[in-house]
Formats: sequence, C-alpha cells, structure tokens
Amino acid sequence: MSILGTLDDEREGGDTFGSESEDSLPTLRSRKRLERIPEILIFDVDGVLVDVRESFWRSALETMRFLTGKRVTWAELYKWKNKPGNNDDWNMVSNWATALGRPTSYEEARDAFQKFYWDYDGRPGNVRREKILVTAKQVEQWARRFELNLFTGRTRKEFSYTFERWPGSRHFRTVVTMDDVARKKPHPDGLLKILGGREPGTALYVGDNVDDGLAAQAAGVPFMAILPAGAYRYRQRAAQFRELGALGLLPRATAINTWLK
Repeated sequence: MSILGTLDDEREGGDTFGSESEDSLPTLRSRKRLERIPEILIFDVDGVLVDVRESFWRSALETMRFLTGKRVTWAELYKWKNKPGNNDDWNMVSNWATALGRPTSYEEARDAFQKFYWDYDGRPGNVRREKILVTAKQVEQWARRFELNLFTGRTRKEFSYTFERWPGSRHFRTVVTMDDVARKKPHPDGLLKILGGREPGTALYVGDNVDDGLAAQAAGVPFMAILPAGAYRYRQRAAQFRELGALGLLPRATAINTWLK
C-alpha cells in the first residue's frame, strides 16, 4: 500500500479522534447570552463556515507524507494545528517536516501543498471536498441584525474558489485574507483593518484556532471559539481558549444564535 493510501484507514471520525463523552466535557460559562450584544460579527472561515478536514487538513497530511516519507497521523496533525502560528497550513507543514528531520522552507511547503490542494497533473484536488457549514439563509438572517465580515487565513484565490458562487457571500461587508495584510494571524492586523478605528468592544470574532484567539486578544475584540463536543483534546483546547479570554464555546457557528438573543 502506498504512503498516501493509508489516510482513510487511519482517520477516526475527523476531529473526533480521541473523543470524550459529552457529559464529561467542561464548559466555559453556564450562561447562554452575551452581556453585550455586538454590532459587528466577524467570522473566521476554515472550521467555522467551511468544513476543511477533507481539503486543507488532508492536503497537509498528504504533503507531510510526500516530503518526509513518514506515516504521520491525524492525531499528530491536530496537535501541530493547535500550536500558535500554525493557522497557516504552509507554516505548519514547514515546522512539522523540519521537526521530523526534513528541513523544509515555507516556500517549499507551500509549493508541495498546492499539488494536493488544487487540481494537479490530471488529479482532482482536495479543494473539491470542501463543504460549507451554514446556509445562505442563515447568513442573510445574521445580516439583518449585524454587520458581517470575514477574517481568514486563506489566500484570496482560495477564498474566491469556495465563496464566489455562494449566495451568502454578498452579505459580508469586508473580507480580509492573508493577501490583504502585512502580518497574518496570530497578529491582529485583519481585525483592526475590519474595525477601521471603531471600538473593538462593538465586535465579536468567531474562530476555531488558537491563532484566532490570540488575534482577538491582541485587537481587544471579544472572542468565541468553535469547539465541537468530542473534538480531539477537548479539555486542553477548552482550557486554552479560556486562557485567551473566550466568552464561550460553540459546537458549530449557528449555535451563536442562542447567545445573540
């Protein structure tokens, strides 16, 4: 069997690898309503509005196996993905491969990754596996009450491929990608660009990664984290989000509706 051919056999329910029972999971706050309802909602994209386990994350695993020849696992990916600075998958692959004894520059990681994420040499890319997690109708309902924006670690090309034909896209006032800022997450540049000098407390940022929390903390923007029950290392990640000042944990983006009543 080829190195890449073992990926599906090893996967254990995506981000539920090593899951715990829901009854045992800690919660950040028992209340289910924000003390201050925001005027501005800012969403991350990957893991929040789009399921990227079969696109970006699978591409990262395949890239790692291509570069190192090692049978890296989904559990290892989750561990590396949760390290500060690794919201950028190319950066994560560079760091991870180098740690495994295969020195890899950011540019080399990026170029290798592209061959798995995009269509390449007659093979369909993993980008085709992406699934949007919220409906356009839900986004329209949010837009009636809030100013909507996106701050994503994607490139503009990656964002456009998934969102340009989706009806929900027209409701977002500003979309900030990694191409639009000098410094990527965990720096707060994207959030500050969206705010444009407005008071940070009027906004709420919804993300799923430690870099999202760090960016929100640096910008002074209230933050909520997507962390599904049964997610890998739930307890540790919940504690991490708590330390970053998260107002609460959400199993999915649409669960924010309860908090916004």
